[in-house]
Amino acid sequence: MKNTILVADDESHILRVLKFNLEKEGYNVFLAIDGKKALEMAFTEIPNLIILDITMPKHSGYEVCSILKNDPRTKLIPIILLTAKADDIDGKKGFMIGANSYETKPFSPKALLQKVKNLLEKN
Repeated sequence: MKNTILVADDESHILRVLKFNLEKEGYNVFLAIDGKKALEMAFTEIPNLIILDITMPKHSGYEVCSILKNDPRTKLIPIILLTAKADDIDGKKGFMIGANSYETKPFSPKALLQKVKNLLEKN
């Protein structure tokens, strides 16, 4: 069975780029355009990995990450936070709430794919 990845971002071009690159590597990809939809999909699909934009409507990536990491059904799913914020404090906050990795925009699809592979191998 293929690994499934949930990607949540309110920027449609980011969703397209990530979906294309992840599917090219053989992953099954689900997309969400806001934090509310990301939570719904995380609980119904139970993906193997989640990529969350920090700044999204309805729930921020921080809020989604915190909720998922505090729920027994989803607490072990690796989460990569994706954001335009490059401050160290943003990365530290992400790790404090349970994120496994942090990537700033603009990002290298190749580098992000490597993070995805590394996190999935650990689980």
